[in-house]
Amino acid sequence: MIRTVLFDLDGTLTDSREGIVNSVKYTIEKLGGTMPDQQTLLKFIGPPLQESFMAYCGYDTETAARGVKVFRERYEPVGQYENQPAPGLRELLARLKERGYTLALASSKPEKLCLSICERFGFTQSLQTIVGSPIGADWQKADVIREVMRRLGLAEVDKTSMLMVGDRKYDVLGAAECGLPCVGVEFFGYAAPGELAQAGAAAVVHTAAELETYILTH
Repeated sequence: MIRTVLFDLDGTLTDSREGIVNSVKYTIEKLGGTMPDQQTLLKFIGPPLQESFMAYCGYDTETAARGVKVFRERYEPVGQYENQPAPGLRELLARLKERGYTLALASSKPEKLCLSICERFGFTQSLQTIVGSPIGADWQKADVIREVMRRLGLAEVDKTSMLMVGDRKYDVLGAAECGLPCVGVEFFGYAAPGELAQAGAAAVVHTAAELETYILTH
């Protein structure tokens, strides 16, 4: 039975589209390069930023690293507030905590931003730990999951009762690398059609109610 649930942030607990897309546009306007179309801009939501700037803007490693810094020039004071909580997720987390589940945040976003956003939207009180990337690093999802396990004092044997919840293939693949199943959520359409299932998601859900049913019955 599931006893520990790890949640992604962008696209899972929050709809962060506006703040991320606007900050990516700001970065490209400042550094130069062809502006991606809207569908490609959505692909920046989820994976590490440096990786996305290289994949979708053609930046080399050095330029992509500069891109991360420029992105944060706008995102930290402005973009993080261009964000909305996912419908029903705050209440779902509260109910799961009440039932005795251990809940944690596992995001590759910088941890200080994770802390700020979770506090503002009322997630913090339901989460036993909030883990994001360290300053100056864009961790892969597997790195974040391992750090969650370390902070919670979980071992290999505990993986049979753990679940990752995320909205992109990076969540599914990172969980698989750590030996965990992942439920994919399609709340805001950030993932391409079929992306989560093709990556190996244990299930794909579309509402907080569907997610709650899955957790309570597995």
